[in-house]
Amino acid sequence: MMSYGQLFLIILPVFAMIAIGVGLRRAQWITEAAEDSLFNLVIKITFPCLIFKSVANNPALHEPRNVLLPPLLGFGLTLLSLAVGWYVARALGLTLGHGLRTFTLAVGLNNYGYLPLPLMDAMFGPESRAVLLLHNTGVEAALWTGGILVVTGLSPREGWRKLINAPVISLLVALVANLTGAAVYVPSVIMSLIHGFGVCAVPLGLLMTGVSIQPHLNDPKQLVNPRVTLTAWLLRLAVLPWLFLLTARYLPCSLELKRVLVVQAAMPSGVISIIIARVYGGQPLVAVQIMLGTTALALFTIPFWIRFGLSFAGLAP
Repeated sequence: MMSYGQLFLIILPVFAMIAIGVGLRRAQWITEAAEDSLFNLVIKITFPCLIFKSVANNPALHEPRNVLLPPLLGFGLTLLSLAVGWYVARALGLTLGHGLRTFTLAVGLNNYGYLPLPLMDAMFGPESRAVLLLHNTGVEAALWTGGILVVTGLSPREGWRKLINAPVISLLVALVANLTGAAVYVPSVIMSLIHGFGVCAVPLGLLMTGVSIQPHLNDPKQLVNPRVTLTAWLLRLAVLPWLFLLTARYLPCSLELKRVLVVQAAMPSGVISIIIARVYGGQPLVAVQIMLGTTALALFTIPFWIRFGLSFAGLAP
């Protein structure tokens, strides 16, 4: 099994790309006017291509458990994490209109995409992506239903419409191509084009994560609320990982899904909680405090949780 030092060296380039994104935004090499265009490039072009090339020819999806169980667990574990976050936020004294809903979302929703993808690649190979991406469709479903309900207090019906997007459509097409065997008939020139766009997805996504963080770093004093940050550290990086690890150990999951759950257990809060809070009337500053606080500490806790989690789930050699 990899040592703590080896795992730390694996995650260091991931965080370095985020830091470079912060630097590029600060230096105005990526301007505010360019952000929307680049995010559209990531979400609507490069990430769907990465999904298709990761799923279409992946033999791991020939096992039914790897098709059905990952999205169900992604959905269920995310909703359970949101529920835990809600009750902890209330115990913390947060109220409606003063951070209760945003704290719940930011703590309950981990960084399920751009951090896990390069880590899974480095540790288990590119073939591990398919199950991770299927798991993430369940997380997306929980985000745009339960997550929207938490932040707005409204019906999640509107949130379901967000699930009709380029990444999900790409995943469904790739899954059909895999299960029917149609993937082998895709012309090689098309697959080469998809591959070319796909390899850009993670580096560009990590850079844009840093770009989206940088504006919040201009006033460092507001980024730390001891009560919120310390509670988020405890909950996101110490308590909630057990939901994923216990599931990996005791449910009849495939090897690939167990690996996904172990890596997901180690993740900090996701950047998307800031965007959701901003768009749907939450408290963006609370989301920023939680995301930055947990991400900074996760640089050191991710190797521990992955090393411990692999052993706990019975995956250590």
